[in-house]
Amino acid sequence: MTDFYLLKPEEGHWQQTIKKSDFLIYLARVNSEEEAQEKIEQINKEHYKATHNVFAYVIGDNDEIKRYSDNGEPSGTAGVPILEVLQKQGVHNVLAVVTRYFGGIKLGAGGLIRAYAGTTAQGLDALGLVVRLNRLVLELTVDYSNNDELSYWLKEEDYPIVDTTFDTAVHHQVAVDPATATDFKNALTNRFSGRIHFKKIGETYLEIPKK
Repeated sequence: MTDFYLLKPEEGHWQQTIKKSDFLIYLARVNSEEEAQEKIEQINKEHYKATHNVFAYVIGDNDEIKRYSDNGEPSGTAGVPILEVLQKQGVHNVLAVVTRYFGGIKLGAGGLIRAYAGTTAQGLDALGLVVRLNRLVLELTVDYSNNDELSYWLKEEDYPIVDTTFDTAVHHQVAVDPATATDFKNALTNRFSGRIHFKKIGETYLEIPKK
């Protein structure tokens, strides 16, 4: 599955003031359209006195679901800019709701586009993104005499250990990039002269900060 970006926290807020209008953005991870709509309704209730509650969201590994609303702002000046920022940033399964409290100064079409797009982009930067990585989970089995060396090597080579169990031997479950799994096995087989055994456990996802 293709690696892609997610919001770093499960949800968060950020805000700024532009020409006396307050723009508050709420960002959240969502896994379904129903979940997105529920959160939008929550924001609408929380900010029922706001001038506008504009939203956009993208759901699915390939953005199979894309929705937006200008919520009363001139067509194309609010929801679309938010959606475009989400897609440009490469985030998935994310809802953005930008609440505007009008301050008395009109921004014009161009000003609105910049305000909604800028609030979204800066909100994403403030909260941060993680990249989701698809990883193969391999169980490595060694005897106790080789465990320290294996543990040290995994740490030095930056291979995350998902779980470890002990019985007559030591079993480490390790997250490995599927594209390099063969090289990973060969390197350890050679290093331990065959005194290591591999078993495929399944797949998992890792989330690491976006650089």
